[in-house]
Order: sequence, then C-alpha cells, then structure tokens
Amino acid sequence: MTGFGKAESTNDQRKFMIEIRTLNGKQADVIMKIPAAYKDKEPEIRNELINQLQRGKIELYITMEDEFDNTTTKFNEAAIKNYYRQLSGISERNHIPLPSDILNSIIRLPDTLKLERQVPDELEWQIQFEGIRQALRQVNNFRQQEGLALMEDISERIRLIETCIEEIEKIEPQRLDIIKNRLRQNLIEYIGENTIDQNRFEQELIYYLEKLDINEEKVRLRNHCVYFIQTMNEGDGVGKKLGFIAQEIGREINTIGSKANHADMQQIVIQMKDELEKIKEQLLNVL
Repeated sequence: MTGFGKAESTNDQRKFMIEIRTLNGKQADVIMKIPAAYKDKEPEIRNELINQLQRGKIELYITMEDEFDNTTTKFNEAAIKNYYRQLSGISERNHIPLPSDILNSIIRLPDTLKLERQVPDELEWQIQFEGIRQALRQVNNFRQQEGLALMEDISERIRLIETCIEEIEKIEPQRLDIIKNRLRQNLIEYIGENTIDQNRFEQELIYYLEKLDINEEKVRLRNHCVYFIQTMNEGDGVGKKLGFIAQEIGREINTIGSKANHADMQQIVIQMKDELEKIKEQLLNVL
C-alpha cells in the first residue's frame, strides 16, 4: 500500500531530513540512502522498517546538514616532509635556491591537509532513530486513511454482488418457465405432441431442472459475502484470508453461470465477475 512520511530531527550540530515512501508489493523490498557515518546502523533501520511496514517497496532517504562546523583540519606532516625533501634535493642538484616562503607553497599541494569528521555519538543516533519512527508513524497514518477508502470500496462491491443475487432471484421463475417450454417444444418437434408420455415427461423435466437448480449456490454465495465483510472488520492481517474467501465467491458465481441457461442471468453473472475481479485487485493492497 502506498504511503509517505517525512520528519526532521536536530541536535546541537546537525539537522537530519528523513523521508520514507512505500509502494505495494508481496515481499519487503527495502532501499536506503543514508549518510556514510550511519552505514553500520543499516540492519537496525531495516528491521524497524520491516517490523512497522511488513511488506512492499520501502524507500528511506536521510540527508544530513551540519549546522556547525564539526570537522577538524590537520596538517599531514609526513606529506609535507616528503614534499620538502624532494624540493630540497631538486634545489641542490640544480643549484636553484628555495624561496623563503617554500612552506606556503608546499601546503597548497595535494594531501598536505586532512579533514577529520567527528564520529556520531549514541545520543545523536537516538535522535535520528526517533526521527525515523516519526516518519514511519506518518506513513502508517497515510496507509490507514487509504485503507479506510479501500475498505469502503470493497464493501460497496460486495453489496453489488449481493444485489445481483436478488436480481437473479427475480428472473429465476421466468428462466424455469422458458426452459420448460423450450424442452416441450423440442420434444413436440421431434416426436409429436400426441405421442408424449406426460408422466415420463414430468419426471425427466424434474430431473433436468434439479441439475439447473442454483438455490444452494445462492445460499453459499450470500454466506461468503457476509463472511467476507465480517473478516474485513476483524482488523490487521486478514489479506490472505480475504483472498481465500474471494476465491470461494468466484467458485459459486462460476457455478451459477454454468447453470444459468438464460441470457439475462448470464449478464448478471458477468457483472458479478467484474465486481469480484476489482475486489481481487484491491486485495493485493491488503496486508
């Protein structure tokens, strides 16, 4: 599920800008771009991200700004001596006097100065880690809002499927009459009306209509829809369970479609399948 969180944390020397972005995914895929000074904290950060967000593509960006100069500059004495020794040798061999300000010239050469950054202390890390948690709380709030909208959309589609069941029941008597009349007409066409054994015809008709009966499928489909809504209201961690229920809903819809034998009913079945496919797509975002 998508989400975004942003936080800022500061201490006496540094300011941290923290951004977290998430996209839906079946597995946890964590991408981090953090200052080099905190590379050893990557496992701890990764564990916190996965514990809080569980799965999906997770991107964490931390930028660090120094509010004060926390670097120290030191002369590289070994490099300076090496440069001076080489210059003195060249001067003696070629009878070229060294200038009086030779030291000023040497310190402008590469590697004569060293910048040493102070190592972050534990207090600074705790400040930054709290910033990460603050950004995670924003991400979860974002995801919860999206989840409520998702829940409303899925619930509405389940209600549409239940409405379709009612529409099927309205046309079901007409469907049975059409099937009976078609069977009788076909029989008359092939063997003639006067040669029909009415008792045998009624027996065969009952047997045939029993195969086309969808009452059990309707009952199970309604129960699955009710169970789906109940499960969705249980809370976190029901994504897989909802997926299984959706499969059962699809099985009952397919059975009704195979038994329909009626154009209008087939159209309603197609509508139910369409709503179910949209539900399945949305369930990919549910943990």
